[in-house]
Amino acid sequence: MTVILVLATFLVFIVLDYVLNRRHALATVPVAAPEGVPEAFVGDYVDGFHVPAGISYHSGHSWVMRERKGLVRIGADEFAAALAGKVEQIELPKPGTWIRQGQKFLSFVRNGERTEMVSPTEGEVTEINREILTNPALLRQDPYGKGWLLSVHVPDEENTSRNLVPKALVREWMRQAVESLYSRQPALAGAVAADGGRPADDLLASIPNADWKSITKEYFLTL
Repeated sequence: MTVILVLATFLVFIVLDYVLNRRHALATVPVAAPEGVPEAFVGDYVDGFHVPAGISYHSGHSWVMRERKGLVRIGADEFAAALAGKVEQIELPKPGTWIRQGQKFLSFVRNGERTEMVSPTEGEVTEINREILTNPALLRQDPYGKGWLLSVHVPDEENTSRNLVPKALVREWMRQAVESLYSRQPALAGAVAADGGRPADDLLASIPNADWKSITKEYFLTL
């Protein structure tokens, strides 16, 4: 009888040890990124806006990611995409066009009005995202993925990267942009809070008489 009790106790310890170790293993395994999402685009949030850490940002709210030596991909960050909202048309430079850092290089069209963005880098356009030309909604739906804008051959990566937002300051830069917008349009902050902290698909649509063109140009540095 004593032997049976000892064996039973030993078995209980084995089961408990298995359960506890299994829970620990499950809790410590990192959550994988959704299938198809580049590692560089997996990042955290600043005041509800997705700001992936693996890419670089221009102060005009465009982003740039190095694809390989001499070639980068460009897009608009989520803050820019939410401000632009439901654009009806996106105008991109043709392949072969030379674009310069800090100068206007594309346009968003909405309700007959046009707003522009400045390039985060300098080089020759090698490819444009033709899918976004026929489906501009991709800009807001997936700004760091399917909503990319164009690829650029960059002959001087070092010089162009110097004028981007320093990595250590990206979070504070984005936080200041969001706070600046919300201080001017307090209703936006309330709307974001009510939506669980994530920005609306079309930030300015809920603000009566909001000057879409003027506000976007201010944050896109094209005034």
